Amino acid sequence: MSLQPPNAERQIWMFTQMVRIRTFEERVKRTFIDHPGVIRGHTHLADGAEASIVGSLSHFREGDAALATYRCHGYPLALGSDPKAMMAEIYGRADGLCKGLGGSMHLTDVKRGFLGTSGIVGAGIPHAAGAAWSAQIRRKGNVVLSFFGDGASKQGAFHETLNIASLWKLPVVFVMENNGYNVVTTTAQEDASAAAGEPLAVKAKAHAMPGVTVDGTDPLAVYQTVGEAIERARAGQGPTLVESKVYRLSAHGNIIAPPGVPLHYPEHEAITVFGKREEYEAALRGDPVPRFRGALVQNGILTAAKADEISSRVASEMQEAVTFALNSPFPKVESALKYNFA
Repeated sequence: MSLQPPNAERQIWMFTQMVRIRTFEERVKRTFIDHPGVIRGHTHLADGAEASIVGSLSHFREGDAALATYRCHGYPLALGSDPKAMMAEIYGRADGLCKGLGGSMHLTDVKRGFLGTSGIVGAGIPHAAGAAWSAQIRRKGNVVLSFFGDGASKQGAFHETLNIASLWKLPVVFVMENNGYNVVTTTAQEDASAAAGEPLAVKAKAHAMPGVTVDGTDPLAVYQTVGEAIERARAGQGPTLVESKVYRLSAHGNIIAPPGVPLHYPEHEAITVFGKREEYEAALRGDPVPRFRGALVQNGILTAAKADEISSRVASEMQEAVTFALNSPFPKVESALKYNFA
């Protein structure tokens, strides 16, 4: 199965969404410097994974669903969630996407098909199978996308879910966004993987489903690879495991850069704990956002002036989100128990 590449209009949409995700993440990051104490607890950013997110969700249709990890801001943005409501949620405000009660790690927008996230590693994987079973019963050709990190592939829930999804031929695509490091072991995959020297997509073999590895920094490659898996799922042929290889450009958790350290280069945490300086600098040279911009300009799909206009418009949009969130009230104390169910 081979898909046609997206047309020029769709590629410009993809670039725009990548810029929106990157700019949103940068504004979250800047909050720790510009407005200390506004964000309480952790935020987990996905800068570096924009191409993987957007390339995958480019195939999303009405009735489809997606679930992700706690590194989740980019998915609802690409699906059309309001960045003002998202920022307000991260700031813990009443106008937030979940009324300020969920925060950064628990974004949910069911109306957009984004069924939510969890702070528990791998927790969304079996939930995706449940949603896919529901889609299978409804027989409307919908699929579910399950996004998770490489560390989640070491959880029992991962293997149990892939087993049942394969047995029942559920319409689900498992997208493992492998950023090379995981907090389960806090070590590089080249050292920690049980399948040392082999792509993590090889784990699909144990569950009798296709497994494929793709360059997650190339949105068009992701579009093709995930798109083929989605078409296979829509046709009733069952799940696929896609390993999308990316590089996380921020530290694992929230960012508080010391004086004199550029905000995009959190040396005190991202480099000394999780990576090597030279690999981080190499990742910056291959940054998917400017790289895709350059390709679009070179291919005549986008002019440099138009790309600058998109970036400027997005910057204004995200500034509005910050302003809105700062001016949003805090939830009332009595709302703390309003949405609890047992």
